[in-house]
Amino acid sequence: MSRLLAAVELLAVDEAMGRCAGVLIRDAGRGSAIDATVVALARDGDQIVTSDQSDMQALVNSSGRRVKIIAC
Repeated sequence: MSRLLAAVELLAVDEAMGRCAGVLIRDAGRGSAIDATVVALARDGDQIVTSDQSDMQALVNSSGRRVKIIAC
C-alpha cells in the first residue's frame, strides 16, 4: 500500500474544478461527479485505472486529453 500511495498525487478540488467536471459530464452525456473530477485533474499522458471503462472513456473523449484508460 505504501508504494501505491507514493505514486499518487493528492490534489484539492475547488469550485473551478467542480465546474470543469460538470462540463465534462454534460458534454459526455454520462459519468459520475467523481469520475469527471478524476478526468478533469488528469494530464496528457496520465493513466486512469477504473472498473467503469465506458463512462471514463466517454469523459476522456469529451475532455480532449490524451489519457489512457486501464480496466481493472
